[in-house]
Amino acid sequence: MARKLSVKDVEVEGKRVLVRVDFNVPMDDAGNITDDRRIRASLPTIRYLLDKGASVILATHLGRPKGSVVEKLRLDPVARRLQELLGITVKKVDTVVGEDARAAAEALQPGEVLLLENTRFEPGETSNEEGLARALASLADLYVNDAFGTAHRAHASTEGVARFLPGVAGLLMQRELDMLGEVLGEAQRPFTAVLGGNKVSDKLGVINNLLGKVDDLLTGGGMCFTLMRAMGLSTGASLVEEEQVDAVREALKRAEGMGTRIHVPLDLVVADRFAEDAETRVVDARDIPEGWMGLDIGPRTVEAYREVILASRTVFWNGPMGVFEWGPFEGGTRGVAQAIADSEAVSIIGGGDSAAALRKFGLEDRVSFVSTGGGASMEYLEGKELPGVAALRDA
Repeated sequence: MARKLSVKDVEVEGKRVLVRVDFNVPMDDAGNITDDRRIRASLPTIRYLLDKGASVILATHLGRPKGSVVEKLRLDPVARRLQELLGITVKKVDTVVGEDARAAAEALQPGEVLLLENTRFEPGETSNEEGLARALASLADLYVNDAFGTAHRAHASTEGVARFLPGVAGLLMQRELDMLGEVLGEAQRPFTAVLGGNKVSDKLGVINNLLGKVDDLLTGGGMCFTLMRAMGLSTGASLVEEEQVDAVREALKRAEGMGTRIHVPLDLVVADRFAEDAETRVVDARDIPEGWMGLDIGPRTVEAYREVILASRTVFWNGPMGVFEWGPFEGGTRGVAQAIADSEAVSIIGGGDSAAALRKFGLEDRVSFVSTGGGASMEYLEGKELPGVAALRDA
């Protein structure tokens, strides 16, 4: 993908700048934000624009209101938190477009911030309706996309608006593209990818796109059992996507020809049923008892994977090694996370559950980069075009 113009490549002084941010933050039942990480992630872009004399209009979605107004998904708590973090007044309107939004945008002075209401209150947002995109564009002189987590969606506020305003990447968006681009480009080798999670079907595109680029591919989670089945190994009652076995077999064959070593677990933590309080035992991965299922990689596997990770110069990780939310099955994910934290490699984490695991184990600040976009980062690594990125101006 061509390099995109960044907010630092264009003149912003005296301009009204519409910034698409990803403030889709978790909240409790009382409407309190329980994790403000996504708000903090866009602060550098917002502060840069304010320091350079722009007035900033922010657009974001929250939750899935499906085109109608849902009171508990209004952005007032987000405005309050952003105001605390910026230390300046954040104005807020209760609409996305229309007379109130236009009046508030036109009244905005350089150095001021306006937050529009939840973009998904508008029925035309997710259908990328041209009228909504035009109305959003009419509020500003420049468009900045800093919401990498939504870049794989062609919505009015992520793709449509850039057809009517010059669009550039925010600082967070640029960092995402640079770091993930390193995975697909000239990563320092040895390069190891660690892939886990439930379904191999979710990761097959990424596996195929990384073959030849990575030296070692370490697998765990539910997805490794389809690989084991494709290798002719028994899997007990573990999760297997039967319809993917042939495609996985083909990928294994290609890996061999392209010099990528694909690793499956040596041992497993197995359970007699899918439950936190199930009976468990550690068994050789080639000897899963009938009726038992693998819910985590075992200690020998953790040690073997750790050795590969510590010898690497670049590591990419997406997907847990087991059901890490449950104590008896967290050891594999914890062990891999610790190995990545201990390594001197450039470490890039593909968001989602891997990021949650790092937070759980207190290791988030021990890696090089944590992506803010789980789905977007995986589609990017599959080699797919992201509409929200493609719509921006090429450098």
